[in-house]
Amino acid sequence: MGGKGKKKDRKGGKVPKPSRVQASQPDGGGALNDFRGAEFTNSQVLGRGTMTATTYVQQYAPVPTATDALPQLPVGFTGREDDLAFVLGVLDPDRAGGPAVAVLSGWGGVGKTTLAYAAGHASQSQGWFTGVLLIDLHGYDPHPTQADDALEALLRSLGVRPEHLPPPGAGREAWYRSQLNARQGAGERLLVVADNASSVSQVRPLLPPGHHGMVVTSRHRLAGMGRMRTVNELQPEDAVALLDAALRGNDPDDARVEEEPEAAERVVLACACLPLALQITAALLAQDGGQPLSERADALSDTQGVLDGLNDGERNLRATFDQSLDRHTPQAQDLFRLLSLNPGPDISTAAAAVLADQPQSATERLLGQLAASHLIDRNPSVRGRWRMHDLLRAYAHEQAQTVMGRGRTPRRRYEQSQTRLIDYYVQHADAARSHIPSVAEQPHTAMFADRGQALHWFDNERENLIAAAHLNPRASIKLGFRLGTYLRWRRRLQDNLVVRSLALDACITLGETHNVAGAWDNLGTALKELHRYDDALHAHQIARDLHQQTGNTTGEANAWNNLGTTLQELHRYDDALHAHQTARDLYQQTGNTTGHAHAWNNLGTTLHELHRYDDALHALETARDLHEQTGDITGQAIAWNNLGTTLQELHRYNDALHAVQLSRDLHEQIGDITGQAIAWNNLGTTLQELHRYDDALHALETSRDLHEQTGDTTGQAIAWNSFGLALKELKRYDDALLALETSRDLHERIGDTHGEANAWNNLGTALQEVNRYDDALHALKTSRDLHEQIGDTTGQAVAWNNLGTTLRELRRYDEALAAGRLAVAMLTKAQDWFRAGEAWGELATTLSATEADAAPVRGAWAESAAAYTRAGAEKEAAASRAKVGEMDVTQEETPAEVHSASHGEVPAERG
Repeated sequence: MGGKGKKKDRKGGKVPKPSRVQASQPDGGGALNDFRGAEFTNSQVLGRGTMTATTYVQQYAPVPTATDALPQLPVGFTGREDDLAFVLGVLDPDRAGGPAVAVLSGWGGVGKTTLAYAAGHASQSQGWFTGVLLIDLHGYDPHPTQADDALEALLRSLGVRPEHLPPPGAGREAWYRSQLNARQGAGERLLVVADNASSVSQVRPLLPPGHHGMVVTSRHRLAGMGRMRTVNELQPEDAVALLDAALRGNDPDDARVEEEPEAAERVVLACACLPLALQITAALLAQDGGQPLSERADALSDTQGVLDGLNDGERNLRATFDQSLDRHTPQAQDLFRLLSLNPGPDISTAAAAVLADQPQSATERLLGQLAASHLIDRNPSVRGRWRMHDLLRAYAHEQAQTVMGRGRTPRRRYEQSQTRLIDYYVQHADAARSHIPSVAEQPHTAMFADRGQALHWFDNERENLIAAAHLNPRASIKLGFRLGTYLRWRRRLQDNLVVRSLALDACITLGETHNVAGAWDNLGTALKELHRYDDALHAHQIARDLHQQTGNTTGEANAWNNLGTTLQELHRYDDALHAHQTARDLYQQTGNTTGHAHAWNNLGTTLHELHRYDDALHALETARDLHEQTGDITGQAIAWNNLGTTLQELHRYNDALHAVQLSRDLHEQIGDITGQAIAWNNLGTTLQELHRYDDALHALETSRDLHEQTGDTTGQAIAWNSFGLALKELKRYDDALLALETSRDLHERIGDTHGEANAWNNLGTALQEVNRYDDALHALKTSRDLHEQIGDTTGQAVAWNNLGTTLRELRRYDEALAAGRLAVAMLTKAQDWFRAGEAWGELATTLSATEADAAPVRGAWAESAAAYTRAGAEKEAAASRAKVGEMDVTQEETPAEVHSASHGEVPAERG
């Protein structure tokens, strides 16, 4: 059928044909001058005679014919249930409101014609129509069928004899309508299928009157004709089904799709799930019955030559696209080619205007024209953005390369266009980045009104920006140094690693030694956030050494600071303390107040991990005050959060609650969802300590939901862990186990061994509560081994302590005592006095269960009281001293089991 990917006839169909014509009286009579024997002088007839002349008759393409029957559907018609239902809904004779006209539009090869045929067959099977008139309007051929010619073909199909056809014009259209009205009067209802239209003017004269129906197909959106429907490419599973059916239609034993399902999916995706491309591919595969689908998929995966692989000699996808593009103005064609220079999946109107070097209003009109013909699509999610399907992108790129190959001038013009586009992305990224950190001393640009607008721009352009960073080393450096702040803010951590790696490689390639150290430092931070701590440590060490070599004190301070946070993650707290102290001193030396504040904050978190809580409190208060001095709201929020967690360790829970609430409010003020989520988590753990369990559950659910909103898997895992512990305190053990298992699985998925070990530990304590001691033993041993694997002594000690309590419940007293003593020794060495107090209490309980002499039991309770006292936990110390007193009153009393309030649980990471 014309227009469906056949090769174009550039000569049109007008063939000059010389002929010898002798005038004669035509059949049927009529006035005619007879010039035989005439003589001509000065153009006047002087007499009669015979004239012989040579004339040229213009022979046009034959008038299209309409038939009374629809072609059969191709093999494998599938995946159009919703589209078919829409068309049938329009054609239903019982439908009220408006004419029964459906207008199907979509890009070339998407299957509009086949859908129209399917609707015709389905509606006839329903008995809705007594006949079908089919006309191909050849809308995208060099010479489309004109409306008068289409009316002639339709009238002939309706039985009108040639000699009765009215002349072209309004009379012919009126006669067409009268014929259809006559059919309606005779009880007939006809369906007109006008296929392959390119304009409203082709279709409007063909609209049937009365209760007749019509289906129009076009690559353009033809408004004002009837109910419109865009036909999109197939879903992948339907595309695979079409490919399989097409292959089996040629050979019922062809099982290649069934035998290579993954390769089949690659094939259909390379064909963009476009039915025409799939039919061409099936034909090529049928011609080579031994070709594996994987081989065909590999060939189609080469985007440079994908269109070459979609030509079976009869159908040619490139020709189909040519027909669509040729209908546009030169300006629109040029813009279509330029759009292929955008490296990402879609483009804004503003960016397209920069690419074309044209006013935005003019560019928007051209984009609208391209979208009307489905060469590009409007992004349905974001207004003012445009996208192109992969095969059309390959075609546009091919067209652009052809133009660039014509000489230096067009090549330079296209190169300049892409350079303008990259500069546009860099300038806007710079402006948007200035709105993300809440630092008063960093000026915000006027390009964006506020942080929300800046983040909205970043969110829309993220994929374009990352793709642009891959274009060349210069773009890698410009964008690699500008995107990190945003990507970390949105927790797009893998993307951050990619752009940081690109920037580093580009700095080395271009010899930009002044940027190499900073690139290494940025790469280290990206690696740390993905839990690749050893790699991060290596990167920060290189950055530090390079900054030292060049005498860049500020850069060296940054590297020491980042080294310290990485060493914390490796539980090398003494080394981390040294790193942060060095960073603090260097920042102070250079007068960098913001860096000085960050160093004090990180110094505080390290002191916290070393259980030097009073020192940590001082450091964090200093950090908070410095951040207030510089107006850094983000820094204040982080400092208040860390103050809250330290105050928890000092059992100043009301003060901790106030601190974490302030942190939450500040994070909310600046729109930092990740910061809010961390604060809500720590708010929940503080509320647990205050025994406000329902409030704690609400806080922890909020934290979990916010982390899910940002896609932060680490945050989700931490929130699930805290949520499980709160549920356990409420004795909702089944729910608690589910939450803790979820936390464990999430930590395992992202490779966070420390988080996974904590989750196994807490899972073990929950299993104890439901008397599943063997399962608890397995969980706690797993936790112990994981903590040992990463060198976390405190985590090992907590796991050993909980192993001891589980073994005690299993009456394996010797093993329980050994585990308890090991836990006490490890926690005492670490000077973790609160947990040491817990471990001594558990050891005393185990000794009592073994009916040991009173002296060792009394001694264990006394050690517990002493440890709690050193931790400043007077309430817990008094409880342990009371146990000693009870034993002094009577040695015959069997000691009751005493479990610590936290049961050796490992709290969530507090950020």
